[in-house]
Amino acid sequence: MPARAKSIVMWVVVIFLVYAVVTNPDRAADVVRSIWDFLWGAIQGFGEFFRNLAE
Repeated sequence: MPARAKSIVMWVVVIFLVYAVVTNPDRAADVVRSIWDFLWGAIQGFGEFFRNLAE
């Protein structure tokens, strides 16, 4: 992807995120919390997998 297109896409994403937080902060917080819970669960799953491999 050309550098200019990356820059434009990045700005569009940033503007959308700011808009989402400003217009509905509770929903934005729920989305971030859900993403964090998913990532934390995945990390714990990998940890358990490798712990079971070591046994």
